[in-house]
Amino acid sequence: MVLAAESSGRRQDHVLLVALCAIVALLSLLPLARLVLEALAPSGVPSLAALEATLSSSITWTATLNSLETAIGGTLIAVLLGSVVALVVALTDIRARNAFVLCFVLPLMIAPQVTALAWLQVVGPASPLLKLIGLAPPIGTRNPLYSAEGIILLLGIQYAPLVFLTLRASLRSLPRELIEAGLAAGASRFTILRTIILPLMTPGLVAGVALAFVSSVGNFGIPAFLGIPGRFVVLPTLIYQRLSGLGPSVLSEVAVLSMLIGVIAMVGILLQDIMLRRRDFRITTTSIAARPFALGPWRLPVEIALWTIALIVLVLPMLGLFLTSLVPAYGVPLNATTATLANYAFVLFEHEGARRAFANSFALSATAAVVIMLLCVPLSYFLVWRRSPPLRALNLIVELPYALPGVVLAIAAILIFLKPLPILGFGLYGTVWIILFAYLARFLVLGVRPTVSGYHQIDRALEEAAQVAGAGLLFRLRTIIFPLVAPAATAGALLVFLTAFNELTVSALLWSSGSETLGVVVFSFEQGGDSNYAAAIAVLTVLVTLALMLSTLLMAKRIPAGVLPWRD
Repeated sequence: MVLAAESSGRRQDHVLLVALCAIVALLSLLPLARLVLEALAPSGVPSLAALEATLSSSITWTATLNSLETAIGGTLIAVLLGSVVALVVALTDIRARNAFVLCFVLPLMIAPQVTALAWLQVVGPASPLLKLIGLAPPIGTRNPLYSAEGIILLLGIQYAPLVFLTLRASLRSLPRELIEAGLAAGASRFTILRTIILPLMTPGLVAGVALAFVSSVGNFGIPAFLGIPGRFVVLPTLIYQRLSGLGPSVLSEVAVLSMLIGVIAMVGILLQDIMLRRRDFRITTTSIAARPFALGPWRLPVEIALWTIALIVLVLPMLGLFLTSLVPAYGVPLNATTATLANYAFVLFEHEGARRAFANSFALSATAAVVIMLLCVPLSYFLVWRRSPPLRALNLIVELPYALPGVVLAIAAILIFLKPLPILGFGLYGTVWIILFAYLARFLVLGVRPTVSGYHQIDRALEEAAQVAGAGLLFRLRTIIFPLVAPAATAGALLVFLTAFNELTVSALLWSSGSETLGVVVFSFEQGGDSNYAAAIAVLTVLVTLALMLSTLLMAKRIPAGVLPWRD
């Protein structure tokens, strides 16, 4: 009887694991395989025609060089700003640390297109903010952000929190005894920073550089808002313009362009791995976190400097965005007689596309969050508690769609679902379901990482006792494991919702009439010259994002440390 129960339990485990592997392969491997097939064998027959035609085009290399220029420049700004802030926040005794971290990380949770739109409203000739203080240039003056320099600046601001988060994680693990030994030996704080802290934070710094570079290469929102009006093309916007202008007839060409973006991103990741392999950064001791350095009389000036940074990167653009949402039309000065909430009424109640976009974005984001949470609980069980080389490979496969730019995944989804599904006879192309598929594939890893962290902090004794008593895996997952890991899994679902809710890179290529998302509608309004309507929607999405981030404080004690990026 016992042997039969054990055999049934093992069979149940194997069936669940095979099902999870099939889902991961469907979401992660199939899109990339289809992309490569289209580039190298567009009609099912091996051919290099599309590859040769695309790579021989001058616009391809112009866009490639522009992508590298903006990605490298944006990464440098992100590393400079993120590193300085991380060192000060992690190593000194500044006050109101949690509040500052929330404000500094918030731009990362705001969609890039919203960031671009907000800054355009701050420095443009129609800026209500500049008009209020009498500094607005004449109407018709070219916005200075419509340039490579503008794209680089905003990419740096957007991804500085990413570098900050990776560095802060490294700085938290600094061994206290090494720093205290240096101080006891008479070393100055600068010497300790140079000889102990900087070498040990190298892995986090290199990871931050790689993440910022890959994110910048694949960013669509900022180059779309700043580059298209300024006639500065990068690879993601070139793909968008080709696909929107010529349709499915250029799928082979855009597949090659997508592979080119993927190659650039993978080179950045491989360089990270090579740099980390050149030296052993492991620490042979563990201890409590290092004591923060006392700033003494410098504490107030440093705090003022930090909050000035927060004011510039968060408050200033959001203020410009909010003021723009209150003016009735482009170029109208904001005052007591012109201020209006009509823009909000229009996008919430009158404009059918905007109302549909709110419903679609909420439904798609919520569905993706719930489905990913339900997948991540059993998947993380195997990744953490059933370790093996194949499962480690599965973990890497899960991360693949998120490591590559979103435009690559969008093109792959089009290639998969452009034709009706075999046997079923219906297609997903042109529906919200193709967007949902792309969200599930791209954001699965955002749910896996927090859930894995939750498993690492669970005592397995209860689960093992239930297993000995004959309980099957599904029963254990439902009655024991899920209640224990629920806070971390919920935090992962929240990250998925926040990221998908404002997403544009994927949906810009996948939407059709009736399946608009908020990112697409904001982009459409801005491209059509209706910045006030775009600003109204953007303000509402920022408020939703901020409200959800603050709501996590209610369950802060139950969420493992490090799961939510905006919690110190």
